[in-house]
Amino acid sequence: MPTAIAVTSADLALPPQDERTLPAVVLQDVDRRPLEQSLADLQSLVDQHGHVIVVCSQAVSPEVERRLHTIRSLLETDRIALFRPPLPPLGLAVLARQLRQLASCDLSPGVLASAGRLLTHYIHSGALLGSVARLDHVPVGLKSHAKSWMPGSQFGVVAHPVPQLVRIGPEAALDGPEFGTWLLVAKGQFPSDWVTGTLAPSWHVQGLRETPLPAESPGWWGTGRLTEFCAYLPDLSVLYQLVTSVRQSTCHWCGIEVIGDRCVFCSATPPAHDAQRDAHRDAPPGHRRDPALGRRRERRALTG
Repeated sequence: MPTAIAVTSADLALPPQDERTLPAVVLQDVDRRPLEQSLADLQSLVDQHGHVIVVCSQAVSPEVERRLHTIRSLLETDRIALFRPPLPPLGLAVLARQLRQLASCDLSPGVLASAGRLLTHYIHSGALLGSVARLDHVPVGLKSHAKSWMPGSQFGVVAHPVPQLVRIGPEAALDGPEFGTWLLVAKGQFPSDWVTGTLAPSWHVQGLRETPLPAESPGWWGTGRLTEFCAYLPDLSVLYQLVTSVRQSTCHWCGIEVIGDRCVFCSATPPAHDAQRDAHRDAPPGHRRDPALGRRRERRALTG
């Protein structure tokens, strides 16, 4: 059975991108259900799939995070990976779906789990906000903070991969991806006209889709007056080429195949001499030693 991709709420389990996208396992109310039941459910997933990758938002409550770590500890297994990338909720849902797409391919569990860290670099996540007064994940200057209290103010924000913040006006623009993407838009309690009518054309997106706003989004962005958006790579062939172009190695601690400098399952990093030997390699982490070769393969994957 393919590696299971789990999320902590149903609204993070986006509809399939293609016919090969595997369904997500939803760990609903993991912090509220009896511990014994959650233990049994996760053990069943491990028995059935061999490995489980739990994609968890940084906006999730501390109780959920503690419960997941408790379950993993009690099961005494390195076959459950807890992955919490620095993405807003919609971007996290997109990443989880990309892993669900890749789970149908011939990738080992360790490479698939490590792929989440690599693919995070290619996700552009942001929002149109009615206020930035409580925005904690993007630097907010004093002037923008003061203007957020003015009636009718709107702000375009990119949280990842590079923080950006602009006040919406005739000349407002946000830097977007330099490769072809689709745009996913989640409407909240705020008009989305600027996102669909201005941002999407300026980012030259190849397609646009809409989805309901994740429940965690207002808490992450600090306001319910928002429309969240995420630009992403939709094609499985491109995702697969990006992942397989990266050098693979074996985790010295648990023996699983990985890409990059950290095993997502056991959290081990390479020994000091290996880290020093690999320090000159280009980002994203794990690309082959020849930087030009890595860039050529990445360019072919994104444009081919």
